[in-house]
Amino acid sequence: MKFCGAQISKAPAASVYTRLTAYTPNNADAFSFSGNQAALAQVKSISAGVYGERRFLLQELSLYQAAFALPTRSGNFGLQGTYSGSASYNESGIGLAYGRNLGSKIAIGAQFNYHAVKVAGYGSAASINFEGGILFHFSESLTAGLHTYNPTGSQMGKNKEERLPAVYTAGLGYEVSEQFFISAEIQKEENQPVSVNGGMQYRFADKLFARGGFASATSAFYFGAGVSLSRFRLDVVTSVHPQLGLTPGIMLLYNGAKKEP
Repeated sequence: MKFCGAQISKAPAASVYTRLTAYTPNNADAFSFSGNQAALAQVKSISAGVYGERRFLLQELSLYQAAFALPTRSGNFGLQGTYSGSASYNESGIGLAYGRNLGSKIAIGAQFNYHAVKVAGYGSAASINFEGGILFHFSESLTAGLHTYNPTGSQMGKNKEERLPAVYTAGLGYEVSEQFFISAEIQKEENQPVSVNGGMQYRFADKLFARGGFASATSAFYFGAGVSLSRFRLDVVTSVHPQLGLTPGIMLLYNGAKKEP
């Protein structure tokens, strides 16, 4: 069986939304390390979340993600799972991540992934790869980072003729105030054009915020809003592609009580 190379299906259409907090220490959640594993070091309490979207309103392109972050005295651990597609064709993956601070100015992280592809009537193929990142905290408000996904180009299929693409990202986040932060990144996926991804969040009140952003490579943009209910948070997001249309999504997060250092 032979598989064709493609973009990383593990990334949701509104992926900039789910990983927006990778470069903002004061807003870290269970999905932050999906953009940079070093962001795990920013998580101060147990955090878990699920995300689902119907890409371009097609059931066959539905995508689901789950993430879990666990802080410990020896560093923070993360677990991430992804499923996309249908019974006819689907991709799934699971990743185990670790992140920790190296002093007060630098954090590092890494993740090992198992990625599988299944085609009805043809079989399946799987691959193991890794990714990692580093964050630099220049001040309480300014954070920058570097991230690489699958730099060795892990191969798939019995003949090892196909492989997942490598992706390189440089990102920056700035917390303008306690209510407002902005984030941007430059991302280069193998055999794809460079994408400039940007986003921002504004908190209207302690329990209500809104986000918006864009991805230049696909000319897509997104907007969403979230509301906090006790230790839970519910987000509703929509991504808009100029030719393919809408991708609605929903996210549910749980953040435990922060532990005192």
